[in-house]
Amino acid sequence: MIEFINVDKTYGKSVKALQQINLKIEKGEFVAVIGLSGAGKSTLIRCINRMHDITSGSLVVDGIEVGELRGKEIRKFRRRIGMIFQSFHLVTRTTVFKNVLVSFVPELPFWRKVTGIFSKEWKLKALTALDQVGILDKAYVRVDQLSGGQQQRVALARTLAQNPDILLADEPIASLDPVTSKQVMDDFKRINQQMDISVIMNIHHVEVALEYAERIIGVREGQIVYDGPSQEVTDEILDYIYKGRKEGMTAEVYGEGAYV
Repeated sequence: MIEFINVDKTYGKSVKALQQINLKIEKGEFVAVIGLSGAGKSTLIRCINRMHDITSGSLVVDGIEVGELRGKEIRKFRRRIGMIFQSFHLVTRTTVFKNVLVSFVPELPFWRKVTGIFSKEWKLKALTALDQVGILDKAYVRVDQLSGGQQQRVALARTLAQNPDILLADEPIASLDPVTSKQVMDDFKRINQQMDISVIMNIHHVEVALEYAERIIGVREGQIVYDGPSQEVTDEILDYIYKGRKEGMTAEVYGEGAYV
């Protein structure tokens, strides 16, 4: 589904955000990307939907060379990839229902964009998405009356209404309390398993990443330093990802297929 081949990303003339990334993510995987702030985690996932352009190498999503897309092709491609942000990006002065309906705006004929009239089919899709994340009862409540966790679920419902193949999440629980974080992560896990949607998540909460993701990618200074099953991640591996220490590390510790 997603393949990075010798990908580099440089900001300006000298800031190397990503260096020689070689990575393949199959359909239906739940992947957590971990590492220090500034390590390149957000850049990695934002290259997938062309929020950032790679500097060199090749990035292929379901057979499509992402870097070759232009204009309307990029917009069409992004419809297949949902993106969840830490800051929710909701219109707080209107209802939950209308926020989810916004996901259909790019597909609307001009007259519907002007009038704001949505078809019965789109309304049903929006309500179904709200039901999938457990907040159908909040459909006609203003967003600014919801808790942070409920607002994140609205953002998730808005993305699900697009019927995406891939779900990218950039620190989705960073501003949530532990109880609410668990509820949101349960939503991600259920969506991943029941809808077979690939989930790639940039996350600072290591213990949460290990609990929910089946695969961990460790990034340090723009490079992948670990790639393997979550159950094989040890304290030594975490020390290497976050501190660059590998005293006592062996090939067996990293596990098959991991990067050193």
